[in-house]
Amino acid sequence: MAQEPKSTEAFRINSEDPSDASARDRMLADFREYLVRRQLADSTVKSYLHGAGQFLSLYKSISYDNLKLYKCYLLEHYRPQTVNLRIRSVNCFLECMQLTGLHMTMIHIQQKSFLENVISQADYEYLKQCLLRDGDRLYYFIIRIMATTGLRVSELVHLRIENVRLGYMDVYSKGNKSRRVYIPIRVRSECLTWLSNEKRRSGFVFLNRFGDPLTPSGIRWQLRKFEERYGLDAAVLHPHSFRHLFAKSFIETCGDLSMLSDLLGHENIETTRIYLHRSSSEQKQLVNQIVKW
Repeated sequence: MAQEPKSTEAFRINSEDPSDASARDRMLADFREYLVRRQLADSTVKSYLHGAGQFLSLYKSISYDNLKLYKCYLLEHYRPQTVNLRIRSVNCFLECMQLTGLHMTMIHIQQKSFLENVISQADYEYLKQCLLRDGDRLYYFIIRIMATTGLRVSELVHLRIENVRLGYMDVYSKGNKSRRVYIPIRVRSECLTWLSNEKRRSGFVFLNRFGDPLTPSGIRWQLRKFEERYGLDAAVLHPHSFRHLFAKSFIETCGDLSMLSDLLGHENIETTRIYLHRSSSEQKQLVNQIVKW
């Protein structure tokens, strides 16, 4: 549950009253500025603001008891992953407000012994062939680069032609940490040829028909359309599926878990260990092959 503060000073928020709507708005505005200064992704900023706003709308004061009540509320209404996301949001908000004595502990989520919703190598190759056949070089390179670099879709949309030319992209993530993501030479060469044919030498790589950078939601929406068009499973047609494919293929080929953790930008190597496991479909296939009794 929430950790009890050492001092009652932790309950005071510079004379702001959370029960007052205008005060809540001011605190959330300050929180937004705090998140932007930390260079968090737009999707993370939006999610954290939602979590902090939900807490402030439910309770009239920021206190140890109300944090406990909020955690109970989350456990009753949301899945464990969402619970931890909201807890991180509120903890970050408390840091912004300099309430160092108040903190909520995350709930423990048991690690699965299998991967879910990962596109198979065969379906990935099939999708690439379909996109090339239909002349859709844009989404061909979107899935190709995600599957060969492990970039998150929120990071992919910031990829620039200059990065492709260099062969790498420096990505800044949570806590202002950076990692270098490498673009394999074959993918780099093919992508530069495509961009040259498009007469583009600088700027963002992935643009919509208006010439603006694609958004993560736009990419997710388009990927879902491939289900019906190419007869693929909708469960694996999401951006993170290609990041999973990269990680799974990398660990099977190289075996260096520490390097993979660095490439993916995981804060804890334990998060990366899931890629040592087979996917649920692979486990099912193996059991059907092995069990003959």
